[in-house]
Amino acid sequence: MKGRFSIVVMTLTLAAAIACAQRTPSDSEAAPSGIAHVAVRVSNLKSSRAFYEKLGFEEAFALDQGGSPTEAFLKVNDTQFIELYPQRQTGEALGFLHVCYLSHDIKALNEAYRARGLSPTAVSKGGAGNMLFSMSGPGLGNIEFTQYMPGSRHSSDVGQHLGEHRISTRIVGIAFPSNDPKGAAGFYGGGMAFVRRGHNEFSIPFDPADAVEVLPAIEPLRLTMEVPGLKQAARDLHDLGIPVKHQHNALLIYDPDGNCIELKQAAAQQTQPN
Repeated sequence: MKGRFSIVVMTLTLAAAIACAQRTPSDSEAAPSGIAHVAVRVSNLKSSRAFYEKLGFEEAFALDQGGSPTEAFLKVNDTQFIELYPQRQTGEALGFLHVCYLSHDIKALNEAYRARGLSPTAVSKGGAGNMLFSMSGPGLGNIEFTQYMPGSRHSSDVGQHLGEHRISTRIVGIAFPSNDPKGAAGFYGGGMAFVRRGHNEFSIPFDPADAVEVLPAIEPLRLTMEVPGLKQAARDLHDLGIPVKHQHNALLIYDPDGNCIELKQAAAQQTQPN
């Protein structure tokens, strides 16, 4: 009896191991793991660079075409960036362009989205050396997904360009305008499987601390960033000569094109004095 029991246990263990090796990654394993970057088109790249650098965000690197800058990467932390695109032609819309989400397994994420009936592009290597894909949804335009790769411009800059006096070290939310808020919200809560946390507001499945909100088209882009203390942040901004709008539990500042940066106190610090 004992020998027969051992054989049964071994058989079940082997079957479980085979099933584990062959199974498709779950949605949670294939989910985005956070905000990688937010891309914004600006009217004057020099002025926008100066504004964000005044806030302590250093430029990690830039891309150019024919000697003309096409994209500047301002570093928030080793995995999060603000990408600034200059307006190169009259009539190009200013403001929010796209958001890019970080993935630990971009091929699994791509496959998971295809399995849900979505149409992501094939995974390919981008200009900065990372693997990426994109897709679009109603009222959303382009949505990007990336996995940082060894040797890429982002990975090669780890530990560098982390401004000592950054006003914040983490983007925790993005609220972006859409010409179809209902459709965009349905896309995020449906095929993309983000977790609804309010009206047209969602959490990233792998990192519920990060929020995504869909706004009406008339609203400006809003980035939400953590600060250790609101009082100290207000003093720092005053010293920098940057106008501040005080809102309940937040500070609002605006870049040269009217995009909003919302500063909120880090959750771990909310019960501590500023």
